[in-house]
Amino acid sequence: MSENLFTCGDQKPIPVSARGKHLVVDIHCHLGIPAADAIVQQKFPGPPPGINDFTSERTSEVNRAQFAAIGRTLNTIDTRLADMDRLGIDVQAISPSPGQYFYFTDADTGRAAARAVNDGMAEAVATHPDRLVGMGTVPLQDPQLAIEEMRRCVKDLDLRGIEINSNVNGVDLHSDQFRPFWAAAEELGVLIFLHPLGFTHAQRMTEYYFNNLIGNPLESTLAVGHLIFGGVLDAYPGLKICVAHGGGYIPGYWGRMDHGWRARADCSEHCQHEPSSYLRKLWFDTLVFDKDELESLVRTHGADRLCLGTDYPFDMSEPDPVGFHDRLDEETRAKILGLNAAQLLGLDTGK
Repeated sequence: MSENLFTCGDQKPIPVSARGKHLVVDIHCHLGIPAADAIVQQKFPGPPPGINDFTSERTSEVNRAQFAAIGRTLNTIDTRLADMDRLGIDVQAISPSPGQYFYFTDADTGRAAARAVNDGMAEAVATHPDRLVGMGTVPLQDPQLAIEEMRRCVKDLDLRGIEINSNVNGVDLHSDQFRPFWAAAEELGVLIFLHPLGFTHAQRMTEYYFNNLIGNPLESTLAVGHLIFGGVLDAYPGLKICVAHGGGYIPGYWGRMDHGWRARADCSEHCQHEPSSYLRKLWFDTLVFDKDELESLVRTHGADRLCLGTDYPFDMSEPDPVGFHDRLDEETRAKILGLNAAQLLGLDTGK
């Protein structure tokens, strides 16, 4: 590997191998941990607040059918390796199901649920350490508890990333209360995987699954915008952040942000450089579903900051993740299919 990005404490590189021409690492795939749901349901029974508030009955009906169909696949690893082989995936970087953030709970319940998720992740990885790499979750409703759990994830469980939502109960990630968390993440050198869970104000997105189709990328766009304009990426330049769903809409319309930064004092008071320059300090997955859009992302963002992601096992997953990248040149493909993620996650490819 040409650049050593993996600087996460005392964690040792994880040996992995390619089964085909290139190493293929899926940086965006999920595993549900039912034990965590049980903890939360004891104190907060029923559906969680938030995304379900902006879901039509028709969408709810389709969602129920989906979860009934994928429940075993999402919540166990029984069929996972066979699916990985079918899709050409050598390594999955499993992250929690986004519905298991549990930020809406009290701090103690959130910590207990997060610990259950993270223990479950570590147990899953231990069964197939050459094929699965784990990411954890933290109770961001209490940043100090989140820092403590993040340290446990890294130092005790050997998890290689922390998945977070694009906001915490409607509070944006540049808020002062989260600065200690960002400082700790930078100090640890752990990857932060930013994955939204619908839009917070989606009254006009209830139909047609818009709260996911439009809401998720819009949430990522807002989150990245706040990290840039709010000065978080200036204050903590060593952060390693990968944004799901191709980074949302921001990679395709950054010129408007740059113009605002140049033209208006309220757009530049916390942000030292043109906003687009910070985009190239972030990583994005390539879950954009259109090959022309992928090529545009490579052209504007660069091959060194993109990682294959599938969103397995949900219905919004990429059905042919390796083939989706077949129009790219070999060097670019090798980086995006697996080498970039290997650097971020501390995987030893043997090369």
